[in-house]
Amino acid sequence: MPTTTPALEPATDGKPVAGTAAPEASALPVLLHDPTLRDGHHAVRHRLDRDQLRAYAAAADAAGVPVLEVGHGNGLGASSLQIGRALLSDAVMLDTVRAELERTRLGVFLAPGWGTAADLRAAVARGATVVRVAAHCTEADVTERHIGVAADLGAEPHGVLLMSHMTSPLRLAEQCALLVRFGARAVGFYDSAGHYLPADVTERVTAIRAAVGAEVPVIFHGHNNLGLAVANSLAAVAAGARIIDATARGFGAGAGNTPIEVLAALLERTGHETGIELRALLRAADLAEQALMPAPPTIDTVSLVSGLAGVFSGFKTPVLAAAEQHGVDPVELFFALGDRQVVAGQEDLIAEVAAGLGKAFR
Repeated sequence: MPTTTPALEPATDGKPVAGTAAPEASALPVLLHDPTLRDGHHAVRHRLDRDQLRAYAAAADAAGVPVLEVGHGNGLGASSLQIGRALLSDAVMLDTVRAELERTRLGVFLAPGWGTAADLRAAVARGATVVRVAAHCTEADVTERHIGVAADLGAEPHGVLLMSHMTSPLRLAEQCALLVRFGARAVGFYDSAGHYLPADVTERVTAIRAAVGAEVPVIFHGHNNLGLAVANSLAAVAAGARIIDATARGFGAGAGNTPIEVLAALLERTGHETGIELRALLRAADLAEQALMPAPPTIDTVSLVSGLAGVFSGFKTPVLAAAEQHGVDPVELFFALGDRQVVAGQEDLIAEVAAGLGKAFR
């Protein structure tokens, strides 16, 4: 199946970077998809304002970032009391960012159950041209309608699977093949809990490529709970993934995402074209650290345990709140949630499990 993912051009700043290796003839282009203004919302309780959105969008566009994903941390239509109210509406966020983009494509993320077809139509009308439709790793069938709507609207639909460590590589590959059948032009998986080792990523990318064929780009989205987001992303590229998600300074849930400035530099060093101007991207990352986040993400004890337990990185804030309320150790709470195999959307279970632990320890 052909893809409309844009061809990548070499970086255009024309200046060599000290210490980089000469490009390898066999190294294929890699498209970096930047969800800083979507996944980063998890780190600041979905409270980015217009000026912050505008500033980073302009910097990312100046660097030639191919796709900038925008919205509430959980995607279109997700602003709610249960998982957090966004400061701005989807419409305002998209309009604010779109006004700053000349080179960069505008992307959105939608998980059926939070976002609707109406949300999707409104986003495309506001300039979104890349649509990520997401489902739990064993539930690709729920994406069929929204992938179809995105395609009918002329957007480029991607199908992505969340909490992917909760199923086998073979089952994950079968689910990706289903996404392709529904019309997704790129498919892939999120390490939503930051749980993987590089070998785990290699195994899954290899299985997916065998299931969907060489013409369908494979996507990988890493989290840094175990300090392996960059290594896992490079492993994905080596195994044949061609679209990698990464954010400025790793801005994202828990211990954060793959840092885009680090990954872009390493891809350039190993000969993979990204179409990004590295020096401008470094300036964008500096701006993001100053303007978007209280501090860059770090691997603290709770984030580390989230990765070990295989629990969604975005649960860090509610886990800490529930642990304090019920007088329990957040480390034990994360492990207990892992035992329950809790997934995003089950935030109400955090308090229930914390209350149970509190009673057990009394």
